[in-house]
Amino acid sequence: MAVKLQGFEFWKTTLRGARYVVAPMVDQSELAWRLLSRRHGAELCYTPMLHAQVFVRDANYRKDNLYSEVCPEDRPLITQFCANDPEVFVQACLLAQDYCDAIDLNLGCPQMIAKRGHYGVFLQDEWELLEKMVKLANEKISVPITCKIRVFNKMEETVQYAQMLEKAGCQLLTVHGRTKDQKGPATGIASWEHIKAVRNAVNIPVFANGNIQHLSDVEQCMEETGVQGVMSAEGNLHNPALFEGHSPPVWEMAEEYLEVVSQYPPCTLSYVRAHLFKLWHHTLQIHKDLREELAKVKNLQGLTEVSRQLRLRCQVPRVKEAGQVVGLPFPHWICQPYVRPAPVANSNGTEVKAVCHKRALSQEDSDGASDALSKNKQKKKARNPHKNFCPEQKPKYIKCEQCGNPKGNHCVFNLCRGCCKKKAHKEVADCPSHGLRFKTKAEKQKSERQEEEEEGKSRGLQEEEDGGFLPGLM
Repeated sequence: MAVKLQGFEFWKTTLRGARYVVAPMVDQSELAWRLLSRRHGAELCYTPMLHAQVFVRDANYRKDNLYSEVCPEDRPLITQFCANDPEVFVQACLLAQDYCDAIDLNLGCPQMIAKRGHYGVFLQDEWELLEKMVKLANEKISVPITCKIRVFNKMEETVQYAQMLEKAGCQLLTVHGRTKDQKGPATGIASWEHIKAVRNAVNIPVFANGNIQHLSDVEQCMEETGVQGVMSAEGNLHNPALFEGHSPPVWEMAEEYLEVVSQYPPCTLSYVRAHLFKLWHHTLQIHKDLREELAKVKNLQGLTEVSRQLRLRCQVPRVKEAGQVVGLPFPHWICQPYVRPAPVANSNGTEVKAVCHKRALSQEDSDGASDALSKNKQKKKARNPHKNFCPEQKPKYIKCEQCGNPKGNHCVFNLCRGCCKKKAHKEVADCPSHGLRFKTKAEKQKSERQEEEEEGKSRGLQEEEDGGFLPGLM
């Protein structure tokens, strides 16, 4: 068994001293995007965040999100998990360790889904649990364990947090210089001072995350904080050539990405669509008809065609100002970062959510209804014109007697499928409406065993009869 490298030796040897890092991004840092980013300067990539519990129990999830994406060009690679159970986390790590160079524990996701699932940044106050998770993983798995965290408001608390993770066995730490409340319209500026304090307090490599929109930001961050590398998420999504210090025309990146997607299938269509929306973000503010088209097309060829039409419109000779969107440093068809609107202060001087300018609904969009549909519902309506959004007219579902989820319409136990499966298995019963055949299978197996026993008896009787007429005894 190979010796597991640690700390700076791991960073220098296994990660090849990586400085330019593509962040783990849910549904966005898939294989095709990682390969595109590597072509344009990225030296290390992370997988999208994977759910440890689902990874352990679902073989298809493992195949779709990691096993089928094995590619020699896609190294070094770190697989990231969210988890809140030490044993489950270790099981997931053991299943993933042969397909990556390290395992990362997500302690930075601030989204509501992470709050409901009790993972990500919402574990940052449970130091005893985190220490146990990191320590156990470090002892059991064959590759190094790393962590990605957000900072606390207090710098001293952030430093102690980082030191606790290092002591538990973390071999590399990525510090996002924002607190768990800095998200969405309240994202604000990341604190490089907190990152610098962590870097000075630990003896393992540190990556910085936050405020990275151009290569000059990368260089400035490394100079001011002393970190070993810099991670980019949104900056990379809007400009995959960020680490090259290059801002190419959007269509160049879009076409190259679509080419990689076609070379390394399968790639979920929603991932491709999301990347094109990010790349063409500024242009789609002008060509709103193609924005609607990009949202509706249902195959890769359709997405490619919309991207081609956007390129043709951008390449048509026009007055210079027509290529400019207010507030952008470059023409809209050049890859450049998206800057969120700053929060607006109300009359009391307190900050409120930033104003979001959404496309006004046309009469055609609303179908003359008094309550206009949201954009999301309009998309659903376009896919299914007969879909009904009226709450009063929606069918009322009878709840499962055990868990409260909708029960099966014809379930023999009046339960949802999950509860029905448990009960049917325990009682060796069938439920045709849920396709469960425990009783039928048991009876079939019993019948097969009986047939085998009868066949065995018949064979034994035949051998006894044949034994009375052995040659030489006549």
